[in-house]
Amino acid sequence: MTARRAPVLACSVVGAAVVALDGTVLTVAQPALQRDLHAGIDQVQWTSTGYLVAVASLLVFAGRLGDRYGHRRVFAIGALGFAAASTGIALAPGIGAVIALRVLQGVCGALLQPATLGMLRTAFPPDRLGTPIAVRTAAIGLAAAAGPLVGGALVSAYGWRAVFLLGVPPTLAIGLLALVTAERTAERTVERTAERTARPAGERTVRRAAHPPATPRPSGSGLAALDPVGALLLAVALGLLVHGLVGAARPGGATAGVLAVAGATVAGAALARHERRAVRPLLPPELLRSVPVVAGLAVLLAASAALFGTLFVATYFLQDVQGLDPLDCALRVLPLAVLMVLGAPLCPPLQRRFGPRRTATAGAALLTLGVLLLARLDATAGTVPVGAAAALLGAGFVVLMVTATSVVVHRAPEVHAGVAGGLQQTAMNIGPALGVAVATLLLALVPRGGFVPAEGAALPALAMISALALPAALALPGADADRRRTRRGATSPPSGRRACVRS
Repeated sequence: MTARRAPVLACSVVGAAVVALDGTVLTVAQPALQRDLHAGIDQVQWTSTGYLVAVASLLVFAGRLGDRYGHRRVFAIGALGFAAASTGIALAPGIGAVIALRVLQGVCGALLQPATLGMLRTAFPPDRLGTPIAVRTAAIGLAAAAGPLVGGALVSAYGWRAVFLLGVPPTLAIGLLALVTAERTAERTVERTAERTARPAGERTVRRAAHPPATPRPSGSGLAALDPVGALLLAVALGLLVHGLVGAARPGGATAGVLAVAGATVAGAALARHERRAVRPLLPPELLRSVPVVAGLAVLLAASAALFGTLFVATYFLQDVQGLDPLDCALRVLPLAVLMVLGAPLCPPLQRRFGPRRTATAGAALLTLGVLLLARLDATAGTVPVGAAAALLGAGFVVLMVTATSVVVHRAPEVHAGVAGGLQQTAMNIGPALGVAVATLLLALVPRGGFVPAEGAALPALAMISALALPAALALPGADADRRRTRRGATSPPSGRRACVRS
């Protein structure tokens, strides 16, 4: 690995892991936070909801900022802001300040997350993206597994405030590292190359001798190039959607959730109308018309919804039906995290050998099989069947996550790497909210037996959602198509096509 790529990989991996760790440790800290600040349960829930709404609504726009102004610069701002917000939460005097700072932390997380993929896309050749994405995924799995254990230990020894200080040193370090590392944006590089190749050679020679080269400006200027109207409509649509899904998962929140989702639908329709007319739309048409990109996003959405909805049901089953404490519950599903960490490095060679289509199809089958196995458990289920189902969930999900993310980032034009990363992160944020909402609504249909998988309707429905990843996986590129694309990318572009220089 070159000296230029090592800092990029470090920032991407640590940034993604810190965000994953923050989400898992907060769940453990919320009861202590509620007692210490004398807050209501609805207020404590907003420490999670406010963060999720802020993140989901701004991810794509943050990716667009990275495409235009540089992924490392946007990443640095997000990481340093995340560290500052975390410090503020640890010092917050009341629940109102915690909620406000969590929203600010969500804004900074939105700046940070798409850049973790955008930086990889601009630093690594397309045919070598699989390995860094696998390392990033393994780090996320490890952080998610360690979160409850680390969070429980910190809360028990030092209180809930220590949980928020946990991520300050690493985010501060990677923010400063990204800030001092130079980067040229992909958009400026492509346009500079296009302008240089469009001029006759004689003219280029004369101009080079007469004047020093001027830095070309990207097409469009100011806010117009960022499509602020599209960004606002997308933020409203995604914010209402996440808020509606989270609200529907709460007792008595179904009506408000349906209204929020209806509002999201209206905002989405207005967004589609605006994007068709925009000169420089927030969502580039060439990205949305890419079948591999759209299929990869569909895989991630279905897989994350199925996994997190299933874990939601399994947690209630293990704790409320079988009477396990949180630590024993975490140990029962530990094979999921182990398979994610150990399986991630194996995904790139599998993808090179069999292609994204076959690899993702196998992952979707494993994930669906794991959900179906859990759906057969009764109240007397032991450690082995629960652990086997968790292992299948972990193996299937890690294959899907690494493969689909690689396709989305690889197939997106480099100039739109940030937007592609934002869409990937959006799918990974909306999917869990959707899965938990579906599980909550279906658990309520069987009041006395819903928490027992074999007697409820939640896990069969989640298995159907998981199965939706199968047709999406079949739309991914095959091995031959991926090899042909890699060979074309390794050679010089044909005459008449615009050359692209990696930033």
